Parts: sequence; C-alpha cells; structure tokens
Amino acid sequence: MLPIIHHPDYDAATVGDDHRFPMRKYTLVAERLTKRGYSFEQPKHASQSALERAHSETYVRAVLTSALDPKLARRVGFEMTPAIAARTCASVGGTELAAWRALETGRAVNLAGGSHHADFEGGAGFCVFNDVAVAALSLLQAGEVKRIAVVDLDVHHGDGTARIFADDPRVFTASLHCEQNWPREKPPSDLDIGLEKGTEDDAYLGAARKLVTQTLEISKPDLVFYNAGVDPHADDRLGLLSLTDDGLKARDALVAQSCFDLGVPLVGVLGGGYSKDAEAVAARHTFLVEALQKYS
Repeated sequence: MLPIIHHPDYDAATVGDDHRFPMRKYTLVAERLTKRGYSFEQPKHASQSALERAHSETYVRAVLTSALDPKLARRVGFEMTPAIAARTCASVGGTELAAWRALETGRAVNLAGGSHHADFEGGAGFCVFNDVAVAALSLLQAGEVKRIAVVDLDVHHGDGTARIFADDPRVFTASLHCEQNWPREKPPSDLDIGLEKGTEDDAYLGAARKLVTQTLEISKPDLVFYNAGVDPHADDRLGLLSLTDDGLKARDALVAQSCFDLGVPLVGVLGGGYSKDAEAVAARHTFLVEALQKYS
C-alpha cells in the first residue's frame, strides 16, 4: 500500500469552519481514507534543529514558545498558541517522514503540508513553517539526494519556497498559479506559469503538463515534492480559477504518472483548499492519494 502519513495533531488547534482555513479538513480526509481501507503511519514532531534549516532561529523559537509578535502572527493568520505550534511541527514532521518513505518505496503522501508561503524570516498566509523546504534540506544534508524539484500546483504562488531556494541550485522550484491572486509580490521561482482568473480544466491541464514536463527535463531530480492544493477548484473561496473535480483528478494523475514513468520518487502534500464545506474540500484532497496509489 501507498505510505500515508497522518498525525492527530494536524487538527489540534480549535479553528471553526467559519475561519477561512478549514482545519477540520485534515481529520475528514483521514476518516474518508480509513473507510476505504487505507492505514496511516504517525510521524514525530519536527525538531527545532530541523526547522532552523529553513527558518531563522529567532522566528522558530518565537513560534515554539508562543512568543511571536502579534503583528507577525496576523501575517500568518493564526494566534500563535501551543496548539498551533504542535500542529505545524507535526505537519513538518509528516512531510519529512513522507520524503524518507518515498525514497524507499517510490511514492508517499503526507495528509497535511504544503505551507509554501513561509520563508526564512517568518510565516504568512496560514503557513507557519515551510514543511517542504525543511524536508528537502534535511534530505540534502543527510546526503540522500543531490537534486530536488518542487512542483507547486496550489492556486497561490509558492513565494516562500522560491525565496528559501533562490540561491540553492540543488532545488528546482516550479509554480503554476493564478497570476491575479495573492501574494501580490511573486519572487521568481526557477519556473513560473501564471494563469488568468477563471481558467478552466483544458487550459489549466495544458499549462500543468508544460510545467511538469519542463521541470523534470531541466532539473533531473532525485525526488519530487508535489504541492497538490485543491484551491484551483471553481468552488474555492480563495482560488479565482474554475477547475472541476475531474480537472483536479486529471492534474494529480498527470503528476503521478509523469514521475512514475521516469522512475522519480514522489512526495505528495495537501496544500490549500478553502471552503465553508469542509467535507467537499476533504473529498478533493483524496484525489491525490488515489492518483499516487494508482501509480505506485
């Protein structure tokens, strides 16, 4: 079976469905997959030393001690409580473990992660720590891989990831996003494709195929991290694109098959998804698991 990583702390913080970030979706995704016969492996929380590979010591310490300046906490979007610190450390640890399992088996999924707006100086946009950056740097430091690619298909630009790896030739960053969407400032990734508001399935999938193909050809990675945010969906509160469920399924299958055909290990993380209907968001996140299960 596909290695799937989950921790109860992913839903540790009390954030209601009226909040723009539907925290309950993590529990709902796990419940849906359990009913389908999937089982999970539980990660350890990320260590402070691991977090400091991608973030400043001052910022990490402030988050872990609930001492983050309120202005910076507003930029993240959460009051920085012990529960928020616990869930984000669990999420980062989950992506780290998923990366190791992908190297062993060829595929793995963390049922959280994709916090791509967090950069070295701090978090933003509901992203406290950049889990993909921490996991990538952990593997590189351990000497397990030499080249990594980050394929970010969340609807928002992967600005934090782009900043962290701007001067690191070992990590190739690629982002497919809505150009008119937040963040306003989009520091260059190694490959960026910005889409117009309202882009539908066919045009989106053509752009996704172009980005994935070029990323794999240029970077020749030993491992790919895939941010499979479901916020390009037409019903997403923050997305501005117009994908259907079938479009998201085809996108996830495209990434999974492209890596499978080249024998490149793939780590999937959930990324964004914003709706008052947390059940609908959770259902869309399961598309990633089904795609990686098929191509594993």
